[in-house]
Amino acid sequence: MRVEVGKILNNNVLIASHSSFGEVVIIGKGVGFNRKQGDLIDTNSVEKLFVLKNEKEQEDYIKLLPFIDSEMHEVIISAIDLIKTKANAPLNEHIHVALTDHLMFTFNRISSGMEIRNPFLVETKTLYPFEYRIAQEVVDHISSKTGIRLPEGEMGFIALHIHSSVMNRELSEVNYDSQVVTKLVNMIEEQLKIKINKDSIDYTRLVRHLRYTIERVKNGERVEEPEKISSLLKEEYPVCYNLSWKLIKVLQQALSKPVFDAEAVYLTMHLQRLQKKIK
Repeated sequence: MRVEVGKILNNNVLIASHSSFGEVVIIGKGVGFNRKQGDLIDTNSVEKLFVLKNEKEQEDYIKLLPFIDSEMHEVIISAIDLIKTKANAPLNEHIHVALTDHLMFTFNRISSGMEIRNPFLVETKTLYPFEYRIAQEVVDHISSKTGIRLPEGEMGFIALHIHSSVMNRELSEVNYDSQVVTKLVNMIEEQLKIKINKDSIDYTRLVRHLRYTIERVKNGERVEEPEKISSLLKEEYPVCYNLSWKLIKVLQQALSKPVFDAEAVYLTMHLQRLQKKIK
């Protein structure tokens, strides 16, 4: 893809003209260095260039530029390139705006000595292990380039940005799902009077079960209900059965979607195994 340089914004960002997309923003370490208006750039030949085609993303990204140090900007660009390589998947353009803005804010808070907490770190780590591993590498990369060691909570935030970009989901939706899972886990612990070890395989299985339940509900997927098992579970495990329906009502309210009865059956079985194992 060849583009014609229109305006150099800084060493790492320029505005160019594309035959299909019109005006685009090109991002890449040193892409603006020694360039001049009218130059042609073959973006396919330079793997580490990013092209913003969406007009809103272009505007939002350009608004960030006056507030970011050139060296730190290069580190963020290289971090997003690392994400692209490790994820081995196309990234939604919004990650350039969202993650750049987030990391700028994080660096400012660290330099001001402000504490950074992530209340959903454990859930994020369990829900999105692939993205979390990439986030760990991003934090290591930033540390090696800048000497700034981001706190562990940041790995969770970065993982959510990665998941949002790779899966093409709004970050607010990804955050909301994590909050719903946290609420359900807290309800389970409170109702069953148990404390689940957040590092245990039991916790991992529970959180992933809840995650896939949420995804099925959102997609309207129906799971088959084992014949005659509902009444048996209700009779044998009334506490877990009643709790599963409480959880389903919370899900219905949180997602504004109906939940099929079969979900209560599988949730009851999961809760019973969990209760038996922990108690």
